Amino acid sequence: MKKLLNKRIVIPVLAVFLLVSASSFKTDFFEIAKQIEIFTTLFKELNMNYVDETNPAELMDTAIKNMLDDLDPYTKFLNEQDVESYRINNTGEYSGIGALVRSYDDKLVIIEPYKGYPADKAGLKAGDELQKIGDIAIKDFKDDASELLKGANNTSVEVTYKRQGETKTARIEREAIEVDAVPYYHMVNENTGYIVLSRFNKKASSQTKSAMIELKAQGAEKLILDLRGNPGGLLSESINVTNLFIPKGTLVVTTKSKVKKFNQEYKTRNQPIDEEIPLVVLVDGRSASASEIVSGSLQDLDRAVIIGARSFGKGLVQRPLKLTYGTQLKVTISRYYTPSGRCIQALDYWNRDESGNAVRTTQYNDFTTKNGRKVQDGGGVMPDIPIQSLKGNDLISALLGNSVIFDFATRYYYSNPLTAMEAFNFSQDDFDAFKNYVSQSEFSFETKTERALKEALSGQDKAIFGTQAMEDSKQLLNSIDKGKNQALDTFKNEIQKQLEDEIIKRYFYREGLYDYYLKNDEAILASTALLEDMSKYKGILQ
Repeated sequence: MKKLLNKRIVIPVLAVFLLVSASSFKTDFFEIAKQIEIFTTLFKELNMNYVDETNPAELMDTAIKNMLDDLDPYTKFLNEQDVESYRINNTGEYSGIGALVRSYDDKLVIIEPYKGYPADKAGLKAGDELQKIGDIAIKDFKDDASELLKGANNTSVEVTYKRQGETKTARIEREAIEVDAVPYYHMVNENTGYIVLSRFNKKASSQTKSAMIELKAQGAEKLILDLRGNPGGLLSESINVTNLFIPKGTLVVTTKSKVKKFNQEYKTRNQPIDEEIPLVVLVDGRSASASEIVSGSLQDLDRAVIIGARSFGKGLVQRPLKLTYGTQLKVTISRYYTPSGRCIQALDYWNRDESGNAVRTTQYNDFTTKNGRKVQDGGGVMPDIPIQSLKGNDLISALLGNSVIFDFATRYYYSNPLTAMEAFNFSQDDFDAFKNYVSQSEFSFETKTERALKEALSGQDKAIFGTQAMEDSKQLLNSIDKGKNQALDTFKNEIQKQLEDEIIKRYFYREGLYDYYLKNDEAILASTALLEDMSKYKGILQ
């Protein structure tokens, strides 16, 4: 039914309709009324006269979502279930089985059971494929099947799942789940503390503060704050976390919008916990939004050394706007700017390439930190000290996105009994086994060069370039394909880190992964070494 609503006709109409709710005060209101009337008439006539039965709710949902796809990926329509999920993400509390799951058309896959929570108690493991929840087959359930796992405290749900080809059942007793913003903190050595901040929900600043105070009581005179993989969250919490390290009244972030009331300066309101403690902040390509506000502002203020890989580059701010019937529009209202005046937004959603993809910023403007160091905008937060193993690329993204690393870790777990972390060693033989696994799997990915060559080969270019040029292009494609296999060795360190992270979690949960990090993670080792060399640390900031 999606094709019934021609995007070119319906989407502009719906855009006007929703933007009325978003206070678009400079709009021609006659044009708004006209377009709403056209749409209402079209929608009515379509549903009354189409040859087959239509589903008005599905048609409207499709039209709205297609319209918003033309904007940016953060502006979304939230139905009642989406609103509840949004609330859970911000509060960190819900009732369910306590596991991260991934939805497919015919199954749910357990990605990570949280230690001590219902799924873990019931014996579920990462890689288990849920086929049925109660009497409902997931393949026959049209909506988000993961919602079936949620329910009131002390209720139970039976699941049927497949593990390594064998079908099993388990009964899971639901309970209240509290998602910590700070899942781990520990001393790295006798004077250096380590805090993992995994999300910016309402607990972020209070839990970071508590962890910081406790570590200082244990002797921490230096601190590592790990924001790797943190997708962001509440703007207010990013300011409060930053406030733990900088004086009251300091500008942290500025937001700029076409709507005047959204143009604001956000300054710290409280006394810091410690504005002198040497600080390293870790980021990577999955550190986004609020994580970039914290790391970017601390970098601009020369308050911390940033170590890792270039962050994601999300410089946009969203706000939920209430609609009717319990629904909401989460809409991008402004861009944010760090204290130096830079916006780190990496993708330009208002300019698209021929494939409809947002154009990535390639020209960066220079800004200066408080001490006069050069920093740049437009491409995320660039670390002061880069860590090679944290750098991403298309190959690693494809291996992760296609669950190749995840599936290999599942196979490894069931083939290699391990009871002590000290005994874990991912050897060259293990990496060779991974390469063999990739070669035998259906994994494939396409580079930009390949896409361009294939388009040329499938078009009318043969008449222009001649037969020989086209044959040369085919040979080049074959060479590229062979080169992609060799790329597994080229990016061995980066791939092996992803494999080790996934495998360690299978045996020792996420807490065990962070224990492993303290002695083996390249970024933490580099951070600890830097904090032991105060002259080098201060030299970077000055």
